[in-house]
Amino acid sequence: MSSTTLTASPATDRLPAVLWPMLFGNFVIGSGVMTVAGTLNEISSGLGVPVATAGVLISAGAVLMCVGAPLCAALVAGWDRRRLLALSMVWYALLHLACAFAPDFRSLLVLRVLALVSPAIFTPQAAACMGLLVPPDQRGRAITFIFLGWSVASVLGMPIAAYVGGTLGWRSAFGVVAAMSAVSALWVWRAMPDGVRPAALSRAAWAETFRSRALMTCVLVTVLYAAGQFVQFSYFAPYFRQKLDLSPTALSLYFMWFGAFGLLGNVVMSRTIDRVGAARAVMAGIALMAVSLLLFSLGTTFWLAALVSVPWALGCFSSNSAQQARLVAVAPALAAASVALNSSAMYAGQAIGAATGGWLIARGAMDSLHWAGFAGLLAAMVASALATRFARRAG
Repeated sequence: MSSTTLTASPATDRLPAVLWPMLFGNFVIGSGVMTVAGTLNEISSGLGVPVATAGVLISAGAVLMCVGAPLCAALVAGWDRRRLLALSMVWYALLHLACAFAPDFRSLLVLRVLALVSPAIFTPQAAACMGLLVPPDQRGRAITFIFLGWSVASVLGMPIAAYVGGTLGWRSAFGVVAAMSAVSALWVWRAMPDGVRPAALSRAAWAETFRSRALMTCVLVTVLYAAGQFVQFSYFAPYFRQKLDLSPTALSLYFMWFGAFGLLGNVVMSRTIDRVGAARAVMAGIALMAVSLLLFSLGTTFWLAALVSVPWALGCFSSNSAQQARLVAVAPALAAASVALNSSAMYAGQAIGAATGGWLIARGAMDSLHWAGFAGLLAAMVASALATRFARRAG
């Protein structure tokens, strides 16, 4: 497999079937990452800690994923991807099961951080091995396809976590993630071929990545739009309980609504990105999210809040899919490094956004969350324009 490529059928232009377990793996990874946000109220009350303190689970986990993505990319460079991806899901299953039995907040924090080693590995490494699974002209489509898993996680995973957490308790929600992770590990192991080993990057390649203004500015874009989103996104559950007094069922419906449009946005992105170009697609996604955050305070009822969130949902997951494809297109030979750094940037943004939101909430500024997020998205748009200019200059 290291010397051959699984190509799509010329007649049907279909992507290889092996991409389906990767999509499902990203669905499980996304569901696990978003479980805390969906059950933040229950974790706070169940373990007797303030909401802002419970939010540390999001920021601390994001820091681990931020540091872990590029570090793991270097450490596991020579691993067979079948074994690497399957074992990462086994780890995810075991640690989420352990989280479900955590006796107190400190124990949960440690276990949660350890669990998020898996997202630091699975998502970037699944994307980085696309060059060995699909031909170059389908690479953008393939990457956005497997990232549909994150969108589906927002449609099903996060709402299920919110509902299960609100009715059966947050521990049950973690147990559901553990069970899905075990299924994912088995599917990857059965479907993924042996011998998929993307070329290991040398120190010179890493250095070239860090010297590239186009790549590193793209990575900055990801930090900024992730931080802008997660100032508000991390605290959806307490925000809507305080502002709209939403029940667990209503909150689950809201998350499902958000996720459904997130999935739609990613499907549209997957079908159009190779035609419109990744840079334009990223800018469009960020602009959509900025519109929602600008208008967020108008969501004074359940349905108004749902309508205001539609542009955000359309751009949320699709922008990250397009950003991954953009990095691969700028420097295909450096994709293993740049995609890992982009995942790191996403998680760094999550940590910054969650910490900023927690800081504002602790100071009674819940109403200011969306303004802080809007500022981050405006900065991301400026950085994205600069990244496009740098990429053109570099040829």
